[in-house]
Amino acid sequence: MDRDRSLEELERDRWPAPPADASRLISTAHDLRRRPIGELTVEDMRLLIGQDIGLAYLLPLALEVLRDNPMAEGHMYEGDLLSAVLTRSPGVWEEWPELGLELGAIVSGLADLPVPLSQKTARFLALQP
Repeated sequence: MDRDRSLEELERDRWPAPPADASRLISTAHDLRRRPIGELTVEDMRLLIGQDIGLAYLLPLALEVLRDNPMAEGHMYEGDLLSAVLTRSPGVWEEWPELGLELGAIVSGLADLPVPLSQKTARFLALQP
């Protein structure tokens, strides 16, 4: 994966400029799609993954971060990247089962998680083969 390329380049899909009255979330997502993926921060990945944008490229990057620091934090709360990854639809993990297995290995060793994150982890693990 070429980390010097943006999601727009990797997906070969250039989005039109957002409307002038677009929300901050929409404007930010559009901007982040133009940034090289290697420059995306934890917060950037959390935001895009939470919107199901660029998952084929961003989930592997997010798992790299989570391997080193499962409680990596963007701008929301400790573990917010993990939360964004865990709450993707089951279809995501059916499409990329190897990523689901890796995420399962990461979270199965975690203890003393905050209750909301513990519940998301349990739901994710219950759906895994």
